[in-house]
Amino acid sequence: MGVPTPAATAPLPKQYRLLRGQPMLRLAVTALLADPRIREVRVAVAPDDPWAAQALAGLPRTVLRYCGASTRAGTVANALADSGAGPEDWVLVHDAARPGLPADALARLIDACLGDAVGGLLALPVADTVKGALPPGAGAASGAALNQASNSGLALGSAPAPALVPACRVARTVDRDGLWLAQTPQMFRAGMLAAALHSAARDGVPVTDEASALEAAGHAPLLVPGALRNFKVTWPDDFDLMEKWL
Repeated sequence: MGVPTPAATAPLPKQYRLLRGQPMLRLAVTALLADPRIREVRVAVAPDDPWAAQALAGLPRTVLRYCGASTRAGTVANALADSGAGPEDWVLVHDAARPGLPADALARLIDACLGDAVGGLLALPVADTVKGALPPGAGAASGAALNQASNSGLALGSAPAPALVPACRVARTVDRDGLWLAQTPQMFRAGMLAAALHSAARDGVPVTDEASALEAAGHAPLLVPGALRNFKVTWPDDFDLMEKWL
């Protein structure tokens, strides 16, 4: 497939924004290349992506493939099928929006997973007090009813930035004991991961990361301690914070 020609009016996705003068995607790939045990990094992008080739130009052990799908799970499934990996081969899936992955955290994940039957992911224990929220606009009077609900309104690690959402009220405090915030990379055997993604798609199971697909298939991935600087760049202020880390 030929390399798409950049469109003059196409908006620049966040993974191509510059951090310390380099596209964020390039920094994320470079972080993976730091471990010599990673044979190659395969970058899956949308078929009409006009930026990736330039962002990755000159990187060793890097393969660009235009096999992205409309969802994360679909893109990973397509990338696995495109890779030619054997069912017992280990694969790592990493977010382009996590350019701050430290080499020691990556090594820690690989070391922990190589001897495991399932694999695992980098993650951090929840340190802050966690609040479940009432729907925006709900009054204090409805708090008692919502306190009876199991988990409605709880979203760890995926809540919109405070400046972008209306104020809302606390429904309850959630016990943070045993709660972890998932990061990437996530490392599994190619065959097990492909089968889990296929089953989740067939059964209509929501997949927010690779580990959730494995969980739905009855597996219990390892939680390997990650790193604070491996946070996901999501909101405008995150770019400034990541530049300071880098």
